[in-house]
Amino acid sequence: MQQKHTLLRPDTAMWRKALAGIPRVKDKSQWDALDPLSRWLISTRAAVLLMTLFAGIIAGMYAQMAGHFDWLRFVVLLVGLLMAHAANNILNDLTDHRRGIDKNNAFRTQYGTQPVEQGFMSVGQSRRMAFLTALIGALAGIWLVLASGTTVLWFFLVGIVLLFAYNWPLKHIGLGEPLVVVVWGPMMIGGGFLAITGFWSWDVAIASLPYALGPTAVLFGKHIDKIPWDKPRKVRTFPVIIGHLAARRTTMLLFALQYLVVFYLIATGFFSVALLLVLVALPYYLGTIRRVFTKPTPEECPSDYPKDAWPLWYSSYAFVHNRKFGGMFMLGLIVHMVLAYFGVTIF
Repeated sequence: MQQKHTLLRPDTAMWRKALAGIPRVKDKSQWDALDPLSRWLISTRAAVLLMTLFAGIIAGMYAQMAGHFDWLRFVVLLVGLLMAHAANNILNDLTDHRRGIDKNNAFRTQYGTQPVEQGFMSVGQSRRMAFLTALIGALAGIWLVLASGTTVLWFFLVGIVLLFAYNWPLKHIGLGEPLVVVVWGPMMIGGGFLAITGFWSWDVAIASLPYALGPTAVLFGKHIDKIPWDKPRKVRTFPVIIGHLAARRTTMLLFALQYLVVFYLIATGFFSVALLLVLVALPYYLGTIRRVFTKPTPEECPSDYPKDAWPLWYSSYAFVHNRKFGGMFMLGLIVHMVLAYFGVTIF
């Protein structure tokens, strides 16, 4: 009885690690000692789920700006989006394991934990975890369709298709990266706005792009890091297709477009100048471009770089920039809404 209590005891320290990064679990005994939530957070790569959380919050902010915010729909939307992304991450690891991509000192296991490949979970356990996670997301989606109207149904159905199609075949034919712009932008933020308010807005779809370009840059960075691993295994991600240098330049362009689209939306009056707060992230962007993306991957882990993050390189810097830009973007939206609430107009 005492051992059972120990196994089920919440490991809040591991929760924090899983939300901040991708913890490495050294062996099955350590895995078995983790509480169920810790295992779920590690299996779903919870740290990257924050990108989806931010997208859902931005959708809610746009709904508030339009005067049609609904708390219940907003909360259900967040649950649905997070569970869909979490299920996709579980299925991604499961698919790569079954296709043999993660065998023999897999890239994934060098910087984090791949529970199925490392024998911590069976294929059946992974499937059940993915099913239960996706089921919660599906129930949230069905509720939103019933509450918000049939237009949301199309986003729900397309989301289900993409949930499975990303892992195979889209990621393997260079379509995974372009898909992210659509999913984190018009689908998550634009569709989230639709689910909360009950109506579609093309302005919101355009205004979703500054944030959506961030997760796209993160994925580009990850797939640049994986070129030496993916190319021999015929995983034709977009960076594999266009090559290392072109992929780095594309990622730099994605960063720049985030700022340029914000400037455009300020100039057209959709945003106030409060959104210039994103410029707080600009020094990090410029430094990252100069020190990281203009140069090839280091041959070995630099002395001033976290050893636990290696061999991730470009994706780590893209992820940090996304958090900085995304945080300032949301802070700008909050300032914009507060000023609007008090009737203050700034141009």
